[in-house]
Amino acid sequence: MRFWNLLLLSLAGTVTAAQQIKPGKYYDRIVIVVMENQDYNDVEADSYYSTIAENHNGVLLTNFFAVTHPSQPNYIAMISGSTKGVNLDWDSNISRKSIVDLLEAKGISWKSYQEEYPGGCNTKSSINTYRRKHNPFISFKNIANDEARCAKIVPATELDKDIENNTVPQFVFFTPDINNDGHDTTLKYSSDWMKSYFEPRIGKSGLNNNTLFILTWDENKTWVIKPNQVYTVLFGPAVNRTSSTDDTKYNHYSILKSIEENWDLGDLGEHDVDATPLIIKD
Repeated sequence: MRFWNLLLLSLAGTVTAAQQIKPGKYYDRIVIVVMENQDYNDVEADSYYSTIAENHNGVLLTNFFAVTHPSQPNYIAMISGSTKGVNLDWDSNISRKSIVDLLEAKGISWKSYQEEYPGGCNTKSSINTYRRKHNPFISFKNIANDEARCAKIVPATELDKDIENNTVPQFVFFTPDINNDGHDTTLKYSSDWMKSYFEPRIGKSGLNNNTLFILTWDENKTWVIKPNQVYTVLFGPAVNRTSSTDDTKYNHYSILKSIEENWDLGDLGEHDVDATPLIIKD
């Protein structure tokens, strides 16, 4: 009897999770994948990255820019609308709001999947090939010091379980490890990882159902002499753009603005207020 009670509770939990989907204006789920330190033209010339838009109903943003240098402030900017108080890659402990506050206020589920992260609200700077500086959520005190919230920063291995159980949250931030994102390796290495790991998952209904995928880079590589342009592509079965390219000028704040508009979240009162939202559906 106890077994059947547990089974019924488990099934009820699955149904409840499905019922908690809050429809977005354009998409019901947004998945962001962030890679590291490559110049726009180099990524554009890559044999795999250059085909993502074409193969997955996508659009290449040809005039998209990172906010600053080095890495960490860009990650912080993506989810909070500001680099305030974060200038370098050292551990940061930020006392202000982020996209998490807006999502939770509207009942929108979220998770950050981090490769090689052990979970358990761990705040270490470096663990194997995981780097805290690429995990912006753990730098916000109201997340790191809240067990329920920081429990949503999870090892990337949980993604497959969530896809299988149809429990992938509505907002997903995925960070590959320091090798797979290309930081300590090469563009080709990261491209091969994206093709072998993420490509097969794009086609799974537990992940792609009315989902907008955003693939971007934190910053460019040759930043001393070049503008901070980064390769960014919007894609997924649900994406509906008549053009395969968009030359509107965007930056990382544009991603945040688009998330806010998709679920009518309001804003954080930072650079998200004046950011140009992505044209994510015609």
